[in-house]
Amino acid sequence: MLEKKLTIVLVMDTIGTQGNGTSNSALQYARELERQGHHVRLVGLGSKDYPARENHVPLVSWVAKKQHMRFAKPSDTLFRTAFEGADVVHIYLPFSFGRRALRVAREMGIPVTAGFHLQPENVSYNAGPIALIPGVNDFMYALFRYWLYRRVDHIHTPTEMIARQLRDHGYKAKLHVISNGYSPRFTPKRQRAAGEPEPWRYRVVASGRLAREKDHITLIRAAAMCRHAGQIELHIAGTGPRARYLRRRAKRLLPNPSYIGFHRNAQMPAFLRDCDLLVHPSIVDIESLSVIEGMASGLVPVIAESELSAAGQFALLDESLFPARDAAALADRIDWWLDHPRELAEWGEKYAEHTREHYSIESCVRRFVDMEREAIADSERQAA
Repeated sequence: MLEKKLTIVLVMDTIGTQGNGTSNSALQYARELERQGHHVRLVGLGSKDYPARENHVPLVSWVAKKQHMRFAKPSDTLFRTAFEGADVVHIYLPFSFGRRALRVAREMGIPVTAGFHLQPENVSYNAGPIALIPGVNDFMYALFRYWLYRRVDHIHTPTEMIARQLRDHGYKAKLHVISNGYSPRFTPKRQRAAGEPEPWRYRVVASGRLAREKDHITLIRAAAMCRHAGQIELHIAGTGPRARYLRRRAKRLLPNPSYIGFHRNAQMPAFLRDCDLLVHPSIVDIESLSVIEGMASGLVPVIAESELSAAGQFALLDESLFPARDAAALADRIDWWLDHPRELAEWGEKYAEHTREHYSIESCVRRFVDMEREAIADSERQAA
């Protein structure tokens, strides 16, 4: 018997921008859900069918905009229109827009699930002196739980690392560890064949918000320390508050011009296939879609080992890891891979195959739908 196709409402403050990883993930899930035959309604700033108005929060909105994040203003009228006839509502963030969506959905008798996509550490790293307050991250985990997550029974977490953090901070809901997945637009590059001449330059790439916790300055310092520094063309794809600082430091330290700035999401597959090595120096990451997309494109990753980042789980060998913030160790890793082009090509193929097997958006969305069906069934049992 064929299972009923669902009508799923995705609620997220900022949907329209593609410079934000969580927004990219929501749009990607929406496209794949519809490809699999489900009906999706996107509710938030930038939505075509259910657009929200912006909620200007003094000072907080100014900081958030630097991260390509804006807050949506709650509207019962908007929510009731978007939720009418829906099977389930899924909320991405615990702010006032998501909290009001939860209340309206409950009033309408619609099951609700939520995703945990914002690490408190992402907030504190960008909040200046607040990061120095003892226990500030524990406080934010508790605040997010109080605001939203204690009221839902099913939570989507992209990695086991963040699921463990939630358990350690007293979250009692059922946690569903499901990757955000990658789009099939990201396909493996053609690897250099044995005997082909080595290039005069190597494109080393990183991708992510240009924010303090992403630690791109360590990559810039490492590239300058490499024996291959004269052959490295450094690209950092992203936007954020550290853009001017990183460009200034790269210009001062690197022998070759670097390219630091925004890349349109539609251009990223071709861009990544034209690169040679992916570096991910981030200290804080719930998952890191950029690493998955790079591996799917046939790039070997070199990833910072940090207890606050789940990205290290993607490493298939020790040469793909380095201690976070250690520029000298990262320089050694970059030089090792550039000194071993045969291994670079072989492992690029292995990473692409591994990513295809474990992180395809099709399989991730099927598991997400399973979570939604479970939440719907639980709600029906409770109502009976």
